[in-house]
Amino acid sequence: MGLSVAEAAVLRGLHLVPVSFSSREKVKRTIQVGQTDIRIYGPSAREDVLSSVADEFPDVIVLDYTAPDSVNSNAELYCKLGLPFVMGTTGGNRQLLYKSVQDSKNYALISPQMGKQVVAFVALMRIFGEQFPGAYSGYHLEVLESHQASKKDTSGTAKDVIACFEKLGVPYDMNKMVKIRDPEQQLEMVGVPEEHIEGHAFHLYHLTSSDDSVSFEFQHNVCGRSIYAEGTIDAAIFLHRKVV
Repeated sequence: MGLSVAEAAVLRGLHLVPVSFSSREKVKRTIQVGQTDIRIYGPSAREDVLSSVADEFPDVIVLDYTAPDSVNSNAELYCKLGLPFVMGTTGGNRQLLYKSVQDSKNYALISPQMGKQVVAFVALMRIFGEQFPGAYSGYHLEVLESHQASKKDTSGTAKDVIACFEKLGVPYDMNKMVKIRDPEQQLEMVGVPEEHIEGHAFHLYHLTSSDDSVSFEFQHNVCGRSIYAEGTIDAAIFLHRKVV
């Protein structure tokens, strides 16, 4: 995702700060995005490097796509240094994440879903739940979500949509969610195109009445990462306008 976002930034004509970070300590390499050589640093260098970045690039917006266990420590560091950030990483302690930002009065845009069209779908589901509470009482909900094997946590988007169904009167046990991370199952059972096994997000929500006579399906499938990368750049531009 980090690389996809950097490439989207270049296409939009934004200036890339030539710095990124890895979860591995011993990293000595650079990657090229457009005409920019980006130096990759290990986690122990984060504070020193970001302090220098803040001094050299006062208008910088940090874009964060990392592992769930890095969410809170990263956010706390951004807040400590006063660096506005877009958090696209899911997982971590979300309540602590929000509190860190609020207490520091730092600027941040935090969302488990950066695809604007998917965000619009979730917003529609929220309105649905608020306008018609209990409309599906007595129905049974089944949820299946499939992502690339490297995604360790449960889909934040799925959690948000499930919360909407609960407002509609459908209780759901999160432990029953079917999470597909095996490539063979994704190809054969889910129908993910082979070229997108390493980057996709397929979601299926199936509602059934108590007597099985009525069913509804809600589905949104994403192949590749461009929808998230483009949405992240829009989020960064939006956040920058708020800061200035």
